Amino acid sequence: GYGHTVPLSDGGKAFCVIYSVIGIPFTLLFLTAVVQRVIVYVTRRPILYFHIRWGFSKQIVAIIHAIVLGVIIISFFFLIPAAVFSVLEDDWNFLESFYFCFISLSTIGLGDYVPGEGYNQKFRELYKIGIACYLLLGLIAMLVALETFCELHELKKFRKLFYVKKDKEDDQVNIMEHDQLSFSSISDQAASMKDDQKANEPFVTSQSPTSNDSSLNN
Repeated sequence: GYGHTVPLSDGGKAFCVIYSVIGIPFTLLFLTAVVQRVIVYVTRRPILYFHIRWGFSKQIVAIIHAIVLGVIIISFFFLIPAAVFSVLEDDWNFLESFYFCFISLSTIGLGDYVPGEGYNQKFRELYKIGIACYLLLGLIAMLVALETFCELHELKKFRKLFYVKKDKEDDQVNIMEHDQLSFSSISDQAASMKDDQKANEPFVTSQSPTSNDSSLNN
């Protein structure tokens, strides 16, 4: 969080702590749910479309798509808003406006630049609501971009360098335990199938020994 509005009373500070403990996890869950749905239409389906329809390599399409998406997000959530803030805020130049956009959307939030704090600011309430909507959409766009870049094949290889490698002995033990469980489950299934077959077999009337003897005599 950033800004000059802070709680001063003890009750306000206690409420701020409780609200943050409850609100932050729900905000993260909301952003995660939205990003998981947006990335299907923004990233995965376009990549599959060009890969299946036009026959391009999936890795090349993913790289080009990530670059294009990055350029679009930088343009619409950094450059254009920075130009707008530099016009609406009297004391900000383009660099300071871009700095505010980056600090806000990267969740650093230093609070040294806060828009809409001027006394002569027109439509201040509407301006604040617009900034809140911009920050929410910007956070979703940033998370979508990060998720898109993390799904690249090259970055997946790079991330594997930091994975914790398991010992071979532990892997062999896990494989042996898995095999023993699978064999035991297969044997149990075979035994139960035999029992079911025996139970479902029709009863066969056995011939009496007298009838067999008579047939042999004839």
